[in-house]
Amino acid sequence: MNIPGFQQHRVPVADGVSLHTAVGGTGSPVVLLHGFPQTHLMWRHVAVELAADHTVICPDLRGYGASDKPADADGSSYSKRTMAADVVALARALGHERFALAGHDRGALVAFRAGLDRPGAVTHLALLDVLPTADMWEVLHGASAAVAFHLYLMAQPPGLPEQLIGAAPDLFFGHFLDLWSRDPGAIPADVRAGYLAACREAVPSIVADYRASAGVDAEHDLADRAAGHVLGMPVTVLQQDWGAALGYDAGALWRAWAPDLEHRTVTCGHFMAEEAPGEVTDAIRKTLAR
Repeated sequence: MNIPGFQQHRVPVADGVSLHTAVGGTGSPVVLLHGFPQTHLMWRHVAVELAADHTVICPDLRGYGASDKPADADGSSYSKRTMAADVVALARALGHERFALAGHDRGALVAFRAGLDRPGAVTHLALLDVLPTADMWEVLHGASAAVAFHLYLMAQPPGLPEQLIGAAPDLFFGHFLDLWSRDPGAIPADVRAGYLAACREAVPSIVADYRASAGVDAEHDLADRAAGHVLGMPVTVLQQDWGAALGYDAGALWRAWAPDLEHRTVTCGHFMAEEAPGEVTDAIRKTLAR
């Protein structure tokens, strides 16, 4: 299944790593990064709308979908710093030194890291339904942290998480597609089947991505916080009201990182680019106009 009107490419971004990428439209570039447990197809509605005015670039992140899945020998292959470098290299390979960036879930964490590490490349940021990694770990506590059991499972040393998830991958990944959606019809059966098939083939790399968030990614965030580094570009954050559920002020946490911030709480489920594509498209367009 492809995004209508988009061309498929395989773009080398690092030694031994190429990203499967859909590209469409013309105009100033916008890169869209997918979340878990999905592929670039989660942007299919938003990408078509944005392509009327922009060159829209939708990769599968390293370790996901049809992109390469390198082994994680030293714990760095799936750091968000490494994955952000992939995105910058991808845009450059397609002829764009500067670009706007939108990300959902895991892709939003990659986008956040790109904005901090490569501010000269990222002009605008739109981030969907995440907190920065260090903040995420700090707000999870007590019984309420059970909602994020997958974070703790995949943080364990190599071996056990991969074996447990690999024993019933469709059950594991399908659980999140069901639980996190308020509109099950937003992810049709064929798209859902595609997501599950892609995840089934990527258990070790998906676990490595999450394991990095319990180690090197949090370390990078804490180092930036200590150094006073912030996002200098316009930033928009759309989130469900997790702050009310878990007892924190999401807007305040994000303002500490993004002085030029538009923060909005949404009423749709987690998969907002599919459940409320018009709202997401509008938010990205308004970000680009700032």
